[in-house]
Amino acid sequence: MRKRIFGPRLCPREPSLDETREGTYGCHKPVLLAEVIENLAITPQGVYVDATFGRGGHTIEIIKRLNQSGKILIIDKDPEAIKAAEELADARIIIRKGTFAQLFNWVDELGLKNKINGILLDLGVSSPQLDTAERGFSFLHDGPLDMRMDTTQKLSAATWINHAPEAEIATVLKEYGEEKFSRRIARAIVAARKVAPILTTAKLAEIVSNANPRWEKTKHPATRTFQALRIFVNNELAELKACLEQCLEILAVGGRLLVITFHSLEDRIVKEFMRKAMRGGDFPDDLPVLHEKLQIRIKQIGRAIRASNEELKQNQRARSATLRVMEKIK
Repeated sequence: MRKRIFGPRLCPREPSLDETREGTYGCHKPVLLAEVIENLAITPQGVYVDATFGRGGHTIEIIKRLNQSGKILIIDKDPEAIKAAEELADARIIIRKGTFAQLFNWVDELGLKNKINGILLDLGVSSPQLDTAERGFSFLHDGPLDMRMDTTQKLSAATWINHAPEAEIATVLKEYGEEKFSRRIARAIVAARKVAPILTTAKLAEIVSNANPRWEKTKHPATRTFQALRIFVNNELAELKACLEQCLEILAVGGRLLVITFHSLEDRIVKEFMRKAMRGGDFPDDLPVLHEKLQIRIKQIGRAIRASNEELKQNQRARSATLRVMEKIK
C-alpha cells in the first residue's frame, strides 16, 4: 500500500470547484454582481432583502440605486458580517443578526409583508470566512476545527466529530458531501480520535486524505468531507428550504427572488421549490386538477445564469455559481 503524505502537494494546481466558489484563490468579490443587479429590476423606492450579507458586495450596489424612500433588510448569522453591515451607517439599511430561516418573522415585525420587491440569497461560505484560518472552514489553512457561521452557537465541527457515532458520521458525509467513501472515512475518524481528539483542520484533512483510496486530479480528497461538516454544523439545507417557502409569503406581486447556488445539493432544493411553485402544488403527474384550483405563485425569469468568461478571469469563485431568478405572480 503506497504511503500517503499530507502536505502542500495534496492541493492540486487548479482549485476544486468547492474551493473556488468560496474564494480560496484571489480577493473577495461578489459573484455575478452585474447579473444580480440587472435581474433584481430595482426601483428607487423599493424594499429589498440581502439575506446573506457577507461583506456587502451586492448590498452596496443595491443601495446605490435606491432613493431615500428605499430600504434594504440585511441578514447574516456571522457576527463579523454584522459588524461590517453596521459600518455602512445608512438610514435605509435595516440589520438583523441570525439565520434567514427567520425571514418571515422579521419582515412581519417591520410591517413589510407583501411589500418586498426583491430578495437575494447568495448561498455558502463567504470569502472572509474561508480565508480566516481561525474560522476552521478550509483544509488549506490550518486552524481550529470550528466551521460555525454563527460563532455564538454551541455546536462546532470539532465538538461533533469527536463525539458523534461512526454511523452518524458516515451518514452526514454521504448525504451532505456525496462522499463515496463515507463509511471508510468515518471509520478512520473514529479510530484517530481514540488516539487523540481531532481539533484542527490540518489533522482532519490528513485523516480523510489517508482514508480516501481514490483521489481526484482536480479536487483535494478532503473537499467533500469538509463540505458535509460545514453544511451539517450550520444546518444549511434545512434553513434554505424554510427560507424559500417564506419568500413567497413576503414578496410583493411582481417581486423577484434571486438565488445563487454553488453545488448540486443547494441547486436541487431550489429547482424543486421552483418546480412545485410553478406547477401550483405537489400533485402526482397522473392526477387531473382544474387549472383554477392550482396555486401557481411564481414564474421563472430566463434560464439559469452562470458567470461569463470575463468574470471567471477576474474571480474564480464564480466558476461553480448558478443564479436562478423567479418572480411572484400571485
